[in-house]
Amino acid sequence: MNETQTFSPLADRCRPRSIEEFIGQEHLLAQHRVLKTIIDKGTAFSLVLWGEPGSGKTTLARLIGAYCNMDSYFLSAISAGVTDVRKVIEKGRENRKKGVHTLLFLDEMHRFNKAQQDSVLGSVESGDIILIGATTENPSFSVISPLLSRTRVLKLVRLSEKNLLDILNNALNRDEILKQGNARFSDDAVKEKLVAISNGDARRMLNILETAFSLSSDGRISDEHLEEAVRNSMLYYDRAGDRHYDTISAFIKSLRGSDPDAAVYYLARMILSGEDPVFIARRMAIFASEDIGNAAPTAITLAVSAMTATQNIGLPEAEIILSQCATYLASAPKSNASYLAIQSAKEAAKDSNYEIPLHLRNAPTDLMKKHGYGKGYKYPHDFDGHFVDEVYLPEEIKDTVFYKPSDAGSEKAIRERLKALWPGRRR
Repeated sequence: MNETQTFSPLADRCRPRSIEEFIGQEHLLAQHRVLKTIIDKGTAFSLVLWGEPGSGKTTLARLIGAYCNMDSYFLSAISAGVTDVRKVIEKGRENRKKGVHTLLFLDEMHRFNKAQQDSVLGSVESGDIILIGATTENPSFSVISPLLSRTRVLKLVRLSEKNLLDILNNALNRDEILKQGNARFSDDAVKEKLVAISNGDARRMLNILETAFSLSSDGRISDEHLEEAVRNSMLYYDRAGDRHYDTISAFIKSLRGSDPDAAVYYLARMILSGEDPVFIARRMAIFASEDIGNAAPTAITLAVSAMTATQNIGLPEAEIILSQCATYLASAPKSNASYLAIQSAKEAAKDSNYEIPLHLRNAPTDLMKKHGYGKGYKYPHDFDGHFVDEVYLPEEIKDTVFYKPSDAGSEKAIRERLKALWPGRRR
């Protein structure tokens, strides 16, 4: 093992160097399957690898680059920009004249906004580069359509516990540092626990193993070492796993609880951990209607504006926009009356097929007019206050109340107006 490998993380030291060493993703690597065919023929084409963290996206891209004899460049959309991409494209043009293929691997490609993704379109189409993008997000929503049409999307599945156990045993048996330190588990239950808590993520498993091994004085990894290693991996954040759901849940509950300090704290955790900023913005747009609604009608406008700005600007500047939106939503008056209204109305509509009152129906033909369609309809603008006491619901439920405005914010005025207009309906 050379000095560079010695100082490399365990997950990198254990990265497969050949396709025979790769574990998992059999649906893509079995005989006559797409990745096996690429590797066997040594001819690659542009791909989007879509899968959960630690499922092997980067490793597969490295193997494809090696087996296809390509000049390979690996960038992350978290830290790279269009300038970095253009340098690779220029190198690709030079290589193409020499008959050499150029691979651009773009990790976290969903973090590139539309303009950044546009920057690689022409080069992918011309063949100056072969693009392999890796993403944990659904490409249908995170990758622009023109780029999707020029690539093939391959879905990687979560690694099974058997896959993880094989990777774990390989690390213990082959890694020189672990072998020299006599790395071992106190019993099989500890090993099985590590596999279980890794949640299909090989990189997470190897990172925890490395930490637990460093905590042991003689290489023997106990349950206590494992627990401490897991605690020390707190900043780990799996956008497809429990931390993803736990953190976004805490964020939304802090917004709902009108605590801007807690909300912005969880927002910061998500940003630092690599969460997709557009995902955060989408959730705030939903929240603006579900938990604020007409108590502060401008909330949805601000949230949608923040979402649009985030999509077009991207990080790091988008974090300011997200912070403004989050602190406003947390500080705004709250009402879930609109949410409850549609839920209640759906229940009523699901179990009924009441006739729509004839005076509310359109009557574009003489036959429909003859049958009473539109007859007797009163146009509200013809009356004082632009209102007329009329029946709009089906007869069977004509006095049913679905929308019950709260006394918070702007909804207080809405509530009073509706009570005055419809005194027979109890809100």
